[in-house]
Amino acid sequence: MHMADALLAPAVAATMYVASGTAAVISVKELKKDDNADKLPTMAVASALVFAGQMINYTIPGTGSSGHMCGGMLLSALLGPHAGFLSMIVVLTIQCLFFADGGLMALGANIWNMAFYGCFVGYYLFWRPIMRSRLMDKSGDRNTRRFAIALASILGCIVTLQMGAFSVVLETTISGITELPFTAFCALMQPIHLAIGLVEGLITSAVLLYVYEARPKMLMDVELTPAEKGSRRSLGGVIVTIALLAVLTGGVLSHFASESPDGLEWALFGNEEAGYSANMGLNEEHYGVSSSAADTASGIQEKTSFLPDYAFKDSDSAAGTTVSGLAGSLMVAAAAAAICVAGHFFRRKTGEGHGTA
Repeated sequence: MHMADALLAPAVAATMYVASGTAAVISVKELKKDDNADKLPTMAVASALVFAGQMINYTIPGTGSSGHMCGGMLLSALLGPHAGFLSMIVVLTIQCLFFADGGLMALGANIWNMAFYGCFVGYYLFWRPIMRSRLMDKSGDRNTRRFAIALASILGCIVTLQMGAFSVVLETTISGITELPFTAFCALMQPIHLAIGLVEGLITSAVLLYVYEARPKMLMDVELTPAEKGSRRSLGGVIVTIALLAVLTGGVLSHFASESPDGLEWALFGNEEAGYSANMGLNEEHYGVSSSAADTASGIQEKTSFLPDYAFKDSDSAAGTTVSGLAGSLMVAAAAAAICVAGHFFRRKTGEGHGTA
């Protein structure tokens, strides 16, 4: 769902930068209040896992489309909404600058569409209420608690991805892109992202259920039972497992990503080559709006992206995908950790478990 610059008018792009920037400033201020030192390594490896996970497009059967996870729900469940949102900013910015994934002028909109809803709406509307509901009663059995985690993950991913997809439609409409009439574009974007969100919800629940089984105190807002307070695995063991999963996903599994267009590309251009509909039928070389701001942003991005489209420049070598997955995951982890250190976040170690963010 990474938007290209051509889908936005400069004024709309600027507005979305302001909106995302405001949320980022608030998140930084809130994060300064957090003193759980365990979050620093978790933020680093979880961000790397989301970067790697976004490289894998999964096919949506019978549509000619594919989708990939956004990751906001996953990060907010592990880190809280503010740390999760800043982590998503790191992921999306590195994707944009170094891998030319999403436009630079559109970065503010992409952060809002892909990070804000998952981290804040997903957390406050689904994760925290369900974690504090009767389903997570300390006297309840573990299967009920597992169900609650899966339910929060799936509902959160589905609803927040719907909100992100609808925002894309609104932003293009306000930008005056007449080739994308509101009703028709919405009728394509919402159903396909419903399916994409369902799959992301299943992936998110699988990761969070692993964390619940291995070290439940890493999950936000989970009040532990006496049996759960004795974690089955150390923090270091879980961190290493997540890091290895990020390496495996970015370095190996990324080679098996679907080649079908993602939900946004599918809505814009269709997939006639594979025998499916043309959908909006836009010309992939000439569509949307052009502006000097977009041209400037494109020029900057061309200079900074050393692995455009997650590949070596002017090369079809499969090694480019592996290098992109590994390098990108490492860069994201390092940047997330550096932001924590520079911002003096997570300096003091407190007692067991997470509190609310």
